[in-house]
Amino acid sequence: MTVDGGVDDGSSIRTPLWAVRIRRADGEITGTGILLSPDRVLTCAHVAKDRHARYTAEFVGAASGGEVPSVAAGVDEDAYVPGRWDADGDPSGDVALLRLDQPRPDHETTRLHRVAASHREVQTYGFPVGHNGGIWFGATVLGACGRDGQVQLRPLTGGEVASPGCSGSGVMDVRTGKVIGMLLSSVRDEHGNGFSFMSPAETIVRHLPQLADRVEGREAVDDRLRSTLEDAAQSFDRKFAQRLARWLRDDGSRVKISVVHEDDKVRDATLRRAITLADRELRTAASVDRVSGDPPDTIPSAGDHDLAVDATGRTSAEVGERILKRMGVWQHPAESVVERIREAGDVLTLVVVGVDEAEDPPDLLELLKTLYAAGNRLLLVFRHNGVLCRRARRELVDEPEPRPDGDAVAQLRHATESLAQALSRRRARVLAEESDAVSGYLVRAYLTLAAIRAGNAAAPWDRPRLERARYEHRATELAGRLTGILGTLDRLSDLLDELNGRMRAYQVLHATAARGTEDDADLDAVRLHAQTLLRSRPCDVRAAEAAVAEYIGAVERAIARGRQGGAPAS
Repeated sequence: MTVDGGVDDGSSIRTPLWAVRIRRADGEITGTGILLSPDRVLTCAHVAKDRHARYTAEFVGAASGGEVPSVAAGVDEDAYVPGRWDADGDPSGDVALLRLDQPRPDHETTRLHRVAASHREVQTYGFPVGHNGGIWFGATVLGACGRDGQVQLRPLTGGEVASPGCSGSGVMDVRTGKVIGMLLSSVRDEHGNGFSFMSPAETIVRHLPQLADRVEGREAVDDRLRSTLEDAAQSFDRKFAQRLARWLRDDGSRVKISVVHEDDKVRDATLRRAITLADRELRTAASVDRVSGDPPDTIPSAGDHDLAVDATGRTSAEVGERILKRMGVWQHPAESVVERIREAGDVLTLVVVGVDEAEDPPDLLELLKTLYAAGNRLLLVFRHNGVLCRRARRELVDEPEPRPDGDAVAQLRHATESLAQALSRRRARVLAEESDAVSGYLVRAYLTLAAIRAGNAAAPWDRPRLERARYEHRATELAGRLTGILGTLDRLSDLLDELNGRMRAYQVLHATAARGTEDDADLDAVRLHAQTLLRSRPCDVRAAEAAVAEYIGAVERAIARGRQGGAPAS
């Protein structure tokens, strides 16, 4: 093949060898793939929509003398998970493997890498219309969306929204040059804003476990913290589960401290349940099925934490190295763990269990305070309500040390970082009248932060006390308003979970008691209307609530008529 060669401008940014252009039998480019092994290409299921068709895989980065190597390929039937809407109305799956008829050289392949993806700058390489040779797209990772563990990307510019031909592209972390996921799709809302979505390595390997040997990096959850079959047989602490789920979903609080005694089997199992469900790789169909009947407000979403580490018997340096590797920051002999954490700039949601059973608990607490100062969210679990636990609560929750740039800046950073991220996730899921005010409050927070830091911002507190009080009042007001809106969105999100649960229950009743009756067609229309509203994003929860109530009433009336002697339709 002598046309549509790849990009090669003599710089270090070249067409990746692992980037695969995929064509249908009619020659049309249907998407992109990632060469993960000499004979396997990872792509989206919708790129290879016809599972029985033949495709052509073209290796643009390996072009030589104008010739682009190409190999015939077909769908691996044992590795095909079509995209679908899950029981909560969120997108799921959409991953597949193509099997090449002839293998490619091993040096052209790449591996997927497990890292905490939040807020990272990434690049993708795809083949949209007009760019058959391929083109780079830049984006920043915003955070998890939906319950499958998919992740939303924010394009660096409006023109970098992924378009048809890019689905299946490898998502490459700019800092490390590692492929950390696969581009799934892109959408534009009614206002013309563009959004792209990716499936991280952990979510991909959960759907396609046969790729485990092509994924590098430790899993996000230590073995001791994973839910077991024995846990599933136990009752769980509902109130504790609710508090854990609320914090993991980001209730606006930076630090949560809990005490879970080793001999408290129920509470310990509840903790492992939450950690497992909140992990992209461990949130399998089996783990979800075990809790499907539990209250929705006790169930976190996949990707709600970035790392869960068991500190028992470990030094603070070992815990720090575990966190740094999850950040994608490798060992540097000239710098300490604390220095590297300060320089990394990553903001993660971390679970640390057994803080008081580490080898050096006071040193570990100092490391955790460094992580807090760097903006990370921390769920800290102690085994005893002792001196160290009380000290952690006092220093990180009750009276955290003021940050060097003052309380106002701390509150404004909280508003523009963790609160802004939490609000972005909620606003993408549910609709509320108060949502319209978020952008205005965030703009005011950014401007206030810039005003404090402008010019002589290194020492803003040398100004009169009145000016300091004014900044602190404004910061408190903005953070309070944003926290209030987050609470409203959280309640609507919980209601959406509850409505999805009701729908599932009444669909079972519909299928067993009303299916085949004269009411069936009308019921299906009402059901479809309710499901459409529940699956829309952002969801108008109040409208969906009314539609679900209408469906429930219709099902109950149909069942009542059946009990009165209505015969099924023939």
